[in-house]
Parts: sequence; C-alpha cells; structure tokens
Amino acid sequence: MALMRCIQVHPSREMTVDEFKAWLRHFDADHDGLISQEELKDALNSLRVWFGWWKARQGMKEADCNHNGQIDNAKEIEKLVNYAQRRLHMKIYQSDW
Repeated sequence: MALMRCIQVHPSREMTVDEFKAWLRHFDADHDGLISQEELKDALNSLRVWFGWWKARQGMKEADCNHNGQIDNAKEIEKLVNYAQRRLHMKIYQSDW
C-alpha cells in the first residue's frame, strides 16, 4: 500500500526543499513537470498571499534564468527557493538526509 503525505504549507511553516518542490508540483496543471508563471500564481494564491499575481511575476523574473517562461531546472528551483525565503518569508531548509 502506498502512503501519501498531504503537505499543507503556510508561509511561517518550516519545510525542506523537497517538500517545497512537492508542494509546487500540486499546482503543475498540465503535468509537464515545469512551473509556469500562472501555476506559480495559483500556488501563491493558495497561501492567501496578497498580490499573488505580482509576486509570481517577480519570482519568475528572479528565477527564470533562460527566460522561457518556465521554472524548468535545478538552478531555477534554487533561485525560486531563495526568492520564497527572502520575499515571501518562507522557512525552507536543506534536508540532512
């Protein structure tokens, strides 16, 4: 039997980078493994972040290195994590395992 863990995220909750990635995957509407600005906006709106559309745009500006409109590689995820920590005050840390 497979066990699934529901991840409920609040900006003040601590989470690992892997939990952050898993949370983002819930908003990957087209299941292509990439996060678009619209999907990021939906994720931020789920946290009831004010001006989620603007913060999603700013997050994409900071994280989307190749300017293709998608968060699609490890470097971009790392930059998005940094943005979430600095601008959204989320507590995201590296897993020790």
